Amino acid sequence: MAEAENPAQGQFSIQKIYTKDVSFETPNSPAIFAEQKWEPEVNVQLNSRAGKMENNMHEVVLSVTVTAKVGEQTAYLVEVQQAGVFQTTGFDDKQTGHLLGSFCPNILFPYVRETISDLVTRGGFPQMLLQPVNFDAIYAQHLQQQQAEGQKEVAH
Repeated sequence: MAEAENPAQGQFSIQKIYTKDVSFETPNSPAIFAEQKWEPEVNVQLNSRAGKMENNMHEVVLSVTVTAKVGEQTAYLVEVQQAGVFQTTGFDDKQTGHLLGSFCPNILFPYVRETISDLVTRGGFPQMLLQPVNFDAIYAQHLQQQQAEGQKEVAH
């Protein structure tokens, strides 16, 4: 009887978290270490994508690229793809989209942050700590862009 009163709740689980791809380049080393002033211009790009697998499983990949330049010289370039396999059951499409577009990247981000910090430090540079990212806001912006593009297509 209690089951009839409470609709089935969705279930979410992490099946696996893994590093899919890593690249670290220091194209101007060792000369870059002689720079007197370490005030790099840092550019961070991030992207996430989700793909459906069998049995309500989804792969989510969070890709982060960090480029640090001192003047015109690239000090380092780090690219990390951190992935996870997640199982979702009992969620509607909107809820699943939010899980895959926001919740899962939030789970993966600390792994990316640690990998990038470790690679940069091992590369001989000062520690690089990525600041927190609001994946909810990024996902909401993505939905707004999709909606705007859908309205443009209808208008044509």
